Amino acid sequence: MSRPSLFRSMLSFSGGTFVSRLLGLVREQAIAYAFGANAATDAFWVAFRIPNFLRRLFAEGSFSVAFVPVFTEVKETRPHADLKELIARTAGTLGGVLLLVTALGVLGASWVARGFAPGSIDQPAKFALTTDLLRVTFPFLLFVSLTALAGGVLNSFHKFMLPALTPVILNLCMIAAALWVAPHFDVPIMALGWAIFVAGILQLLVQLPSLRRLDLLALPRWGWSHPDVRRILKLMVPTLFGSSVAQVNLLLDTLIASFLISGSQTWLAQTDRLLEFPLGLFGVALGTVILPSLSRHHVTTDHDGFAKALDWGLRTALLIAVPAMLALVLLAKPLLATLLQHGRFSAHDVDMAALSLSALSFGLPAFALVKVVAPAFYARQDTKTPVRAGIVAMVANMVMNILFVGLLFHFWHKPEDLGDGWLAAIAKVPGLHMGLALASALASYLNLAQLWLALRRDGVYQRQPGWAKHLARLGAACVAMVIVLGIGLWQWSDWGAWSVMTRVLRLGILIAGGGGTFLVVLFVCGFRLRDLRGI
Repeated sequence: MSRPSLFRSMLSFSGGTFVSRLLGLVREQAIAYAFGANAATDAFWVAFRIPNFLRRLFAEGSFSVAFVPVFTEVKETRPHADLKELIARTAGTLGGVLLLVTALGVLGASWVARGFAPGSIDQPAKFALTTDLLRVTFPFLLFVSLTALAGGVLNSFHKFMLPALTPVILNLCMIAAALWVAPHFDVPIMALGWAIFVAGILQLLVQLPSLRRLDLLALPRWGWSHPDVRRILKLMVPTLFGSSVAQVNLLLDTLIASFLISGSQTWLAQTDRLLEFPLGLFGVALGTVILPSLSRHHVTTDHDGFAKALDWGLRTALLIAVPAMLALVLLAKPLLATLLQHGRFSAHDVDMAALSLSALSFGLPAFALVKVVAPAFYARQDTKTPVRAGIVAMVANMVMNILFVGLLFHFWHKPEDLGDGWLAAIAKVPGLHMGLALASALASYLNLAQLWLALRRDGVYQRQPGWAKHLARLGAACVAMVIVLGIGLWQWSDWGAWSVMTRVLRLGILIAGGGGTFLVVLFVCGFRLRDLRGI
């Protein structure tokens, strides 16, 4: 059976992801319009971030990178019946473990809230709301992890569109809840929690017909002692840290942000959503399509194909992530003002969210490159190296969190803020959440540097010809784009004072002008689409 090129596979995944991320932005607009940025939205984002963190850990992190290489090996070397048995045993084991975790999360929601948002304990109403929301949102973990299993199977058969489109269901449910369902609740924000619960079930159900068409739909069966399941578990446990350092760091940010001024959780959540647009569209897409390819090359001992696939991923990631980083840093405030400054989301909220978006966007190239480099280890079933790198980066991130928040507090606080003690003073100074975003960005580069050095040490990557030209073209195109965006921002500076349509029009002009300049210069310097075809 012929296989599509990596580029075509990435476009297929990115096409579905684009729709999902676009609706994700609409979702953020709906939530910002309906609720603004306050203690209630902070409670919701904490309650959503905890199961969402576990989702990324299991769905996009440790489970996928452990399951896909083993699944690919069975698919390439053994009968179809063995493949179906592996899916049934994996689904039964994963589902059983997560059912227990979900039950513990629901029953112990107050303790989970204490552990991840200790700063809200002294605010009884906010803490109670966080706990109630957690009880509703936590089951999302179970359903979405089983959805990830189905998506991993479909990806291994080069069916990328449906798994990429599935998150659309979550966004549609949350948009409907924010705009139409919430007014019917005694506590309106609870509508968002129930929307997440319903979406988790629907996302799983929509995958099942495709599995049936592949003759891979089977009743889940407990398989703890099944040899292939044991291999997956052996690979999965250590990658709980190594594959999801960025998500662990975001959760640590949640803990510290609970001590900051009200609204900080919401501003960080909006920042994360905007950064996820390019990262999910291309970074996650790259990691998703390259892992089955690398696994196949490893199973067939095709070392040259392995190196070429990895090289393609690195070039593509840089080509997309570097201009995206520069654009997000420069256009942070225009983007937020245009997308979110409506209803209860104020100009002050835009300024605060722009601080963290600019800081976190600095790490976008590292976030994207880790999505490419880490699969090179997981495809070879090497989980120890990413774990070591992840732990070092996570510890460094926590240290930098405290350092940067402390520095910003030192420069921005007023003497009278210290009257009630340090914790009370920190909760009065706006903007300290920027330190958390900057720490996450820098930690991602530390993580990448360690993985890159290990990759060179292992000798599995050989640089392909043409890197000098590639970097020269990229550099020239980025410089031209920055000049165009800089001129536009100099001409149009007061974004909060204009009407919605004026903001939309001028932002569109900036994006089209900057993006068009980047592409024109890139192609003038000799770049061609065939350079991204892959193998």
